[in-house]
Amino acid sequence: MVQAFVNLSENANKVLNILKAKHALKDKSEAINMMAKEYQELILEPELRPEYVEKLIQIKKQKGIKFKSVAELRKHLENA
Repeated sequence: MVQAFVNLSENANKVLNILKAKHALKDKSEAINMMAKEYQELILEPELRPEYVEKLIQIKKQKGIKFKSVAELRKHLENA
Protein backbone atom coordinates (compact mmCIF):
# COMPACT_ATOMS: atom_id res chain seq x y z
CA MET A 1 0.00 0.00 0.00
CA VAL A 2 1.23 3.48 -0.86
CA GLN A 3 1.09 6.34 1.61
CA ALA A 4 0.77 9.94 0.50
CA PHE A 5 0.35 13.32 2.10
CA VAL A 6 -2.21 15.35 0.18
CA ASN A 7 -3.44 18.91 0.34
CA LEU A 8 -7.22 19.12 0.00
CA SER A 9 -9.39 22.11 -0.60
CA GLU A 10 -12.14 22.75 1.93
CA ASN A 11 -14.72 21.55 -0.58
CA ALA A 12 -12.84 18.32 -1.35
CA ASN A 13 -12.49 17.69 2.38
CA LYS A 14 -16.26 18.13 2.86
CA VAL A 15 -16.99 15.75 -0.02
CA LEU A 16 -14.70 13.11 1.48
CA ASN A 17 -16.34 13.48 4.89
CA ILE A 18 -19.82 13.10 3.35
CA LEU A 19 -18.73 10.05 1.36
CA LYS A 20 -17.10 8.57 4.45
CA ALA A 21 -20.26 9.03 6.52
CA LYS A 22 -22.65 7.91 3.79
CA HIS A 23 -20.86 4.60 3.19
CA ALA A 24 -19.71 4.03 6.80
CA LEU A 25 -16.04 4.09 5.85
CA LYS A 26 -13.30 4.05 8.49
CA ASP A 27 -11.22 6.92 7.18
CA LYS A 28 -10.66 9.34 4.32
CA SER A 29 -8.23 7.00 2.59
CA GLU A 30 -11.09 4.52 2.08
CA ALA A 31 -13.20 7.36 0.70
CA ILE A 32 -10.43 8.34 -1.72
CA ASN A 33 -10.02 4.70 -2.81
CA MET A 34 -13.77 4.45 -3.39
CA MET A 35 -13.77 7.63 -5.46
CA ALA A 36 -10.83 6.38 -7.52
CA LYS A 37 -12.59 3.08 -8.21
CA GLU A 38 -15.80 4.82 -9.30
CA TYR A 39 -13.82 7.23 -11.50
CA GLN A 40 -12.06 4.31 -13.13
CA GLU A 41 -15.32 2.49 -13.83
CA LEU A 42 -17.21 5.53 -15.13
CA ILE A 43 -14.55 7.48 -16.97
CA LEU A 44 -11.46 5.45 -17.74
CA GLU A 45 -12.95 2.12 -18.84
CA PRO A 46 -16.39 2.73 -20.38
CA GLU A 47 -15.62 0.30 -23.21
CA LEU A 48 -15.47 -2.54 -20.70
CA ARG A 49 -18.89 -1.95 -19.17
CA PRO A 50 -21.42 -4.55 -20.35
CA GLU A 51 -24.07 -1.94 -21.19
CA TYR A 52 -21.57 -0.14 -23.42
CA VAL A 53 -20.74 -3.35 -25.29
CA GLU A 54 -24.47 -4.11 -25.68
CA LYS A 55 -25.07 -0.62 -27.03
CA LEU A 56 -22.32 -1.09 -29.63
CA ILE A 57 -23.78 -4.44 -30.69
CA GLN A 58 -27.21 -2.86 -31.16
CA ILE A 59 -25.75 -0.01 -33.22
CA LYS A 60 -23.86 -2.49 -35.39
CA LYS A 61 -27.09 -4.42 -36.09
CA GLN A 62 -28.92 -1.32 -37.34
CA LYS A 63 -29.48 -0.94 -41.05
CA GLY A 64 -28.89 2.39 -42.71
CA ILE A 65 -31.33 4.22 -44.95
CA LYS A 66 -30.09 5.35 -48.34
CA PHE A 67 -31.24 8.69 -49.69
CA LYS A 68 -30.92 9.92 -53.25
CA SER A 69 -30.72 13.57 -52.26
CA VAL A 70 -30.60 15.99 -49.36
CA ALA A 71 -34.20 16.92 -50.08
CA GLU A 72 -35.25 13.29 -49.62
CA LEU A 73 -33.36 13.13 -46.32
CA ARG A 74 -34.94 16.38 -45.15
CA LYS A 75 -38.41 15.05 -46.04
CA HIS A 76 -37.72 11.84 -44.10
CA LEU A 77 -36.57 13.80 -41.04
CA GLU A 78 -39.59 16.10 -41.11
CA ASN A 79 -41.98 13.15 -41.23
CA ALA A 80 -40.23 11.28 -38.41
